[in-house]
Amino acid sequence: MRTLPGHPFSSLRLTTLLAVVLLQAASAIFFIGDFFWEIHLSGLVSHTSFEGLATLGLVSGVLFGVAEMARIQRSARMAENSLKIAANAFGEMITERFETWSLSASERDVALLTIKGFDVEEIARLRKTATSTVRAQQASIYAKSQTHNRGHFVSSFIDALVETPVIASGTSDQGKQDT
Repeated sequence: MRTLPGHPFSSLRLTTLLAVVLLQAASAIFFIGDFFWEIHLSGLVSHTSFEGLATLGLVSGVLFGVAEMARIQRSARMAENSLKIAANAFGEMITERFETWSLSASERDVALLTIKGFDVEEIARLRKTATSTVRAQQASIYAKSQTHNRGHFVSSFIDALVETPVIASGTSDQGKQDT
């Protein structure tokens, strides 16, 4: 599974968690063996009973840790899938709007960079054009999209995202309530 830095299951974090669980499991196996060996030697005395309870707690912790890691990993995978769906839907929405507004290829590039948050000077540098050209293209984009400025233009996409639920193809959330 590909992971991002800071992601709940980045490779370093996953390796560390796995090492801790394996160490706990090895300790649990040792203490289980020790518990049964002491019962064999001296029977069930208070010290052996206490070790048995401690071992039971360690085994329970290992099992709970493994189950919790699996649950978190499933949750992270579902969140990643949702993010992919949202990103694809956003990309499709952008493409559809650009087509509806009949933006030229250059205007599409400038509009996309504007949505991404680049300012006029950065867009000009990236596209190797003059800032006046970028400003003219942005003015044309704003006119075609019936927006007044950069903020209004970008917020039109954000508004559409907030108003439009993203649902994976073939799935339906009808009848489900948020809990």
